[in-house]
Amino acid sequence: MAMKRLVRIIFYILTASIVAASCSTTRVLKDGEYMLADNRITVTNDKDFNVQGLKAYLRQLPSYYFLFRWNPFINVYNWQNGKDGVWDKFVKKIGVEPVVYDSSKVEESIENISNRLEYLGYYGSKVEANLKLKKKKVFVNYEVTLGKRFPIKDIILTIPEGGTFASDYLADTTDMLIKPGDFLSEDILEKETVRSTAVMNRVGYYDFNKHHFFFEADTLSIPDAAILKMDIREYTRNESPAEASPIRKFFFKDVTIAYPKTMKIREKVLKDLNTVKPGNPYSTETVSNTYSRLSALRMFSSVNVGITQVDTNLVNCNINLSQSKLQGFKVNLEASTNSTGLFGISPQLSYYHKNIFRGGEWLNLSFMGNFQFKFNDDIRSNEFGTSAGLSFPRFLLLPYKYFKQSIPRTEVNLSYNYQNRPEYTRNIISTSYGYNGNVHNKFFYQVYPVQLNIVRLFDMDENFYKSMENDPFFRNAYQNHFDLGLGGTLYYTTNADTNPKTSYHYARLQMDVAGNLLSAFNGLMNVDENGARMIWNTPYSQFVRGELTLGRTWVWDKRYKHSLATRFLIGAGFAYGNSSALPFEKHFYAGGSNSMRGWQARTVGPGTAPLDDFFIIPNQTGDMRIEANVEYRFNLFWKIYGAAFIDAGNVWTLAYADSEDSAQSQFRWNTFGKSIAANWGMGVRLDLDFLLLRVDLGLKVHDPARVQSWVAPDQWFERNGYAIHFGVGYPF
Repeated sequence: MAMKRLVRIIFYILTASIVAASCSTTRVLKDGEYMLADNRITVTNDKDFNVQGLKAYLRQLPSYYFLFRWNPFINVYNWQNGKDGVWDKFVKKIGVEPVVYDSSKVEESIENISNRLEYLGYYGSKVEANLKLKKKKVFVNYEVTLGKRFPIKDIILTIPEGGTFASDYLADTTDMLIKPGDFLSEDILEKETVRSTAVMNRVGYYDFNKHHFFFEADTLSIPDAAILKMDIREYTRNESPAEASPIRKFFFKDVTIAYPKTMKIREKVLKDLNTVKPGNPYSTETVSNTYSRLSALRMFSSVNVGITQVDTNLVNCNINLSQSKLQGFKVNLEASTNSTGLFGISPQLSYYHKNIFRGGEWLNLSFMGNFQFKFNDDIRSNEFGTSAGLSFPRFLLLPYKYFKQSIPRTEVNLSYNYQNRPEYTRNIISTSYGYNGNVHNKFFYQVYPVQLNIVRLFDMDENFYKSMENDPFFRNAYQNHFDLGLGGTLYYTTNADTNPKTSYHYARLQMDVAGNLLSAFNGLMNVDENGARMIWNTPYSQFVRGELTLGRTWVWDKRYKHSLATRFLIGAGFAYGNSSALPFEKHFYAGGSNSMRGWQARTVGPGTAPLDDFFIIPNQTGDMRIEANVEYRFNLFWKIYGAAFIDAGNVWTLAYADSEDSAQSQFRWNTFGKSIAANWGMGVRLDLDFLLLRVDLGLKVHDPARVQSWVAPDQWFERNGYAIHFGVGYPF
């Protein structure tokens, strides 16, 4: 049987290889046409020179390759039969047309590279293109010999006298990008003018710009070096000396805020958020901060902060606000099924209002459900939840003046969750108080000094409770409790868009700590039969829990919309003090539409343990989780995208119990490899820009819970071999 499976796998691989290799990538080319297969840039006289920056100046680029110079969509394009029928139109739509080599583009590329090198300070560089033909393909190598560079020996600076400009400018010269000893280049001169202009605009010089700078380089007085003359003049390069006027510091005169009268908002809120005040010096930073603070209310479709000069040194500021949709509904739906016939549906409906009390307060009401069932079976799990959140655009007890660009918001949340499973019924009441905000729209934070959860279990099945007698850690997790503590989330991203279209990376850290404050009053509390301290006859939980997520997405080719998304996460929780086990609602789980997609949610692990017969509907959890995901995304046609993915990971327990079952579920380095679950799969996405719908098919490759953990291809579509997920938005 094993040999049969091996032969079948080899057959699949060989078949795929033969099909891919037999499909030409140049069959549709006409006589005399060649496909541009590759561009390379090599530097002959400086092996450390970074050629990546020059590739943007190439006028013709080859088709994008995935691996080993292979793009299957070029092969698909070449499946045409030349009849221009439905088949040809179809393969043209989903395929990628090979790039036909154009010699004129090579000449333009040579000129672009030469100009770019001169801009970077390499004078007299030589660029040649060497062509290599292989069948119907052209490989172009741009061979570069870098020209001469001139180090700056001295900088002679001339600044207009009179007024405050000279002293303000000289105070900033320590941060200049141009220093004696640096190489002369237009690139560094341009960067310095942009930097210096931004500084001067920030300290009041409204009409000062980079065109006030004049440069002259003397490369003859000192051999192989340059003397740089840097003049700041009272007229720009587009003006004549006769049009010169003093460079003055400007001040704000009149400030107006205009918004639709239909928008019911207290005017004091807008005035407090506005940092532009009459009589204050003009500053681009002040204008930018006002824009950011007003935009953060999310009440306006546009925020326009206009500046108009009205005198020799005065400007008016006109703030125009356009109203956006202030309230609405959001709907989310996730669904999954697997080969055992277990279905899961998770709908969510949310209502939001961005100005509930006419002061920029956000109200969020959410209703969710989670239903698991099998058709023609009475056994089901039903979960309902509702939550309400109120967010105020201020930080409690601190006025707006203590914050510049972004003002933290104060949040109050209250939620209720009801779950009815065959084994028990559970109620959770939660409330939290905290703050959230961001810095430069890259670093986001949520801090909750107060988090309270009250958990009640009832209607517990007697057989379920007895089945946990041999596992005290598990039994202690399933009991009435409440936890009082603090928590928060820190999140950094290089692209905060909902659906980023460029490469980006992110990091997220979530932490929860509970019970430490209450432990200070242990001496005043009663003790239950297990030695746990109680409040209102209920043990309180004491634990620490954290999870770190790292992600990176590469967008390789915007023309064909290919990207590779990766994610790695690790989390663990540890109970101590008044608790011997994490509360079950704080356990980690894997599987589902945003995790291990070969499994449904809560059906992976822990460790190598089989599905726990404690639960009629699976509920596999652990104290620790490690997971890695890789997903390749590509455009098929129109707004339809495809995806190929690999997921690997598991959950484990950390508490020690003297039983064989507990040993299987525990995290141990010597069994770490064989306890990793893995799946691969394919997915289809409909990207409507404002909404992304997806369907994923996950196929198990390695299932630690099986006796034969490796899952052969002929078992992928058998019982417990796959799972199908429907979701909204990307999984990560």
